[in-house]
Amino acid sequence: MRYAYLGPEGTFTEAALRALKPEAPEAARVPYIGVDAVFAAIRRGDVDGGTVPLENSVEGGVTATIAELINGDPLLIAAEAALPVEFTLFGREGATIADVKRIATHPHALAQCRGWLARHLPDAEVFTVSSTAAAAQGVADPGSAYDAAICARIAGERNGLHALAEGVGDRADAATRFVHLVRPQPLPEPTGTDRTSLVAFLSDDHPGALVELLNQFAVRGVNLTRLESRPTGDGLGRYCFCLDADGHVADPAVGEALMGLRRLCKEVRFLGSYPRAEADTELTPFMPTRGTTSADFYEAQEWLARIRAGRID
Repeated sequence: MRYAYLGPEGTFTEAALRALKPEAPEAARVPYIGVDAVFAAIRRGDVDGGTVPLENSVEGGVTATIAELINGDPLLIAAEAALPVEFTLFGREGATIADVKRIATHPHALAQCRGWLARHLPDAEVFTVSSTAAAAQGVADPGSAYDAAICARIAGERNGLHALAEGVGDRADAATRFVHLVRPQPLPEPTGTDRTSLVAFLSDDHPGALVELLNQFAVRGVNLTRLESRPTGDGLGRYCFCLDADGHVADPAVGEALMGLRRLCKEVRFLGSYPRAEADTELTPFMPTRGTTSADFYEAQEWLARIRAGRID
């Protein structure tokens, strides 16, 4: 088995893949430069799966990942991981923080470190690159135009850099959610702590269209944990909605909600039902309202089957 991840070596995504596939040997983890390259490798069958970042607790959704999930040949989310993200400022050996004038990092890392940079390096120029690991590689190059990189500790150390400042993020509790993608295949069995992801494309624009969509979940007691609008690319004002819901498509409430969406929407792209990350399972669990547990749905289905069979006793 071979697995792709957003590279180069030393990215937070590599750490997420290690957490998701701890049994995979080093040679089985293949770095690709760019989220689109990871998706392409999975779709071509060059790898058996791939890990990419999906959203950050500070910056929000990762645009490149969401765009690929919405467009192109469908892939399934088979698993997810939520990792704390800690940033370190690295420079070449012998450098000091006073020497830093030009910094390289990833756009999401920059968004999480703006406050620290404003306080400690207000005159430094910051340049964005494809990943924090690429930033570290760039600084390690003797002819580099950059003096320092904001990256993960593993990336700085792998490239022989020297830590100039630790904990440069503005939020100590920052975390990033990563997803592991595979080509369409049978879904994981329900675990009781699952998440279902999908994209809904509205049939037309009219008052209450979004409310109708959300009601499919609300009336069945399905808790939504994420809702994000994204342009469809078909023109200004045309949007689709990326949703995450508690539960598995095999759960009757979730399954009925998806059937409701299918009746209402122009298109529904199913992205997968998979176990929630451990960080999420530590949250206070959502308590279904009266009449919306799986047992309630099964009892109602059995009652309807008896009615249809002419048994009204």
